[in-house]
This record gives sequence, C-alpha cells and structure tokens, in this order.
Amino acid sequence: MTAERQGMDKDTMKKNIILEIQNLSVSFQQYGRGFAMTDLDVIRDLNVTVHEGEIVAAVGSSGSGKSLLAHGILGILPYNASLGGRILYEGEELTQKRKEELRGNEIVLVPQSVAFLDPLMKIGPQIRKGKKDPGSRKKLDEIFEGYHLKQEVQDLYPFELSGGMNRRVLVSTAMMGNPRLVIADEPTPGLHMNMVRRVMSHFRELADQGAGVLLITHDLEQALETADRVVVFYAGTTVEDADVKDFGAEETLRHPYSQALWRALPQNGFQFITGTQPYVKDMPKGCPFAPRCERCREDCKGEIPYREIRGGKVRCLHTE
Repeated sequence: MTAERQGMDKDTMKKNIILEIQNLSVSFQQYGRGFAMTDLDVIRDLNVTVHEGEIVAAVGSSGSGKSLLAHGILGILPYNASLGGRILYEGEELTQKRKEELRGNEIVLVPQSVAFLDPLMKIGPQIRKGKKDPGSRKKLDEIFEGYHLKQEVQDLYPFELSGGMNRRVLVSTAMMGNPRLVIADEPTPGLHMNMVRRVMSHFRELADQGAGVLLITHDLEQALETADRVVVFYAGTTVEDADVKDFGAEETLRHPYSQALWRALPQNGFQFITGTQPYVKDMPKGCPFAPRCERCREDCKGEIPYREIRGGKVRCLHTE
C-alpha cells in the first residue's frame, strides 16, 4: 500500500460515519399456492458505510437490491416488506419514526423515477417545500440556472415538462437544503453527458461540504469518475467494498464479479462472462456468484464471511 493510500485511509477513519448498514435484509410476503404465504428474500446481507465528506457508489446489475436499499433507509418500502439488520445514522438506530423526521430534511432522496414529483403541485413550491421567502426563491433561481432550467419552469406542473427537465428538477431537491446524507438513486438517466457531469460535480460539492452521498447506479464508469469508494452488489448481497483507485487494475480488486465488471468497461475491451444473476427463487447455496465463477470450490456452497483484505472488504473464500 502506498503512503498516499495509507494517508487517505487514515483520513477516512478519522471522519465521522454518517450511515452504517449492517447485514441488511429485505423480504416480501406473498401468496404461494392456495392461501399459503411465503417470504421472498430479495436482499439477504447488505453492508454499506458512508462517512462524512465522501461519495460511496453502490453498483450492480438490475435486481441486485440497489433501489430497495434506498427505500429501506428512508422507510418507504411497500406494506408487505420486512426489514432486517441494522441501519445506523450518526451512530444511532434509524427507527421508522426517526426516518420520517429526517426524510426530506437531513436525509434527502434523489429518486430514480420522476413519478416522485407531485403532479398536482407546481414545480417551484414543490422544490422550495412551500417556502416563499426571498432567500429560498433566489437559491432556487440559481440552482435552475445551473441546470439550464428557465425561471418560468417554477410555475409549471410536472406533466408540462419533458422527462429530462423533470430529472433535473429532481436533482435540484438535493441542492436546496443543507442535507447531511444524500441518497441518489440512478439520478442521471436520459441526461446529456455534459449535464451528467454537472450533476455529479454538484454531488461532489455536497460531499466536500461535509455531507455523505450514497450514489446508487448501474453505471460503473460514471461512478469511477466521481466516487471515493465503490460497494459492489450481487443478487442481494454485498460482495466487495473497494477504494475507487482499486478499479485501476483487475488484480487490485478482490471479488471475481468486481473483476468481471472491470473487464466489461469499454477501455478494458467490453469482455463478458457467461450466465446471469440468479433469480431470488433460484438462489444457489452459499455464494450466489458460484455458478459463474472460475474459482468456485466445494466450500463455496457454505457460509461466505465478509472479511477485510488488502484495505478493502470482500465476500469470497478464495481471495488472497
């Protein structure tokens, strides 16, 4: 490990932990045959930590549990969902009551879907949360100017805007207040690359001001340009937590799935591996990546601990 890397790790350790997720699980109760109820274990063991002043990117393919993680933190899971594990915010248990108190204030969501906008409320009052003071109006004017949104947009309803404009409006919600934690769930689909970079730079500004940012995305290339750390999800499980610099080369990564993601990047030849992420009802015993893994051994069918190695964390028995 280089002296520079050691210094960065020490700095991270000194910073306060804003969000700590320990062994998170999410299951959905549904009807099986007849009137029998069954539990569908969609997330089984997610672990994520976000320090103040850093952007942590949660990456993985669709169905890996990324958006459910965001909804679990905010307490907006569907009625038939059960949440397990622990979620700590500023060192204290994040109960449902506390989630409701902090949501939209200290903890801000930039959602994936524009359906989160109220279709019956004009854009300006929505983003200002009803505030009419000159300071709030001026701040929103400045934010909209930065996102190339005209002032008149504030007097329009969401259905009067294009999808890209509504997306920029959603991102504006994070910039209005002084959030302690920003959860950005796929915040940039459909935006021009220049606008994507601007949005990412604003998340960077929030982090540099002391906030923690959890960036949920399937776009690893985009995440590597902005994030400090990358947490890799696979089939509802955290398989690796790595410094963004570890993605500079395949051999500095720890999990075979992370290495496969590295090889799939354009600059690394768009290489792919056979097979697909298993559906929750077809989950193999032990490591969920085992059917696609060249390192797979008989012991991979048992319990796979999440362990520290080479300055990061990995859920793999055969990583040195």
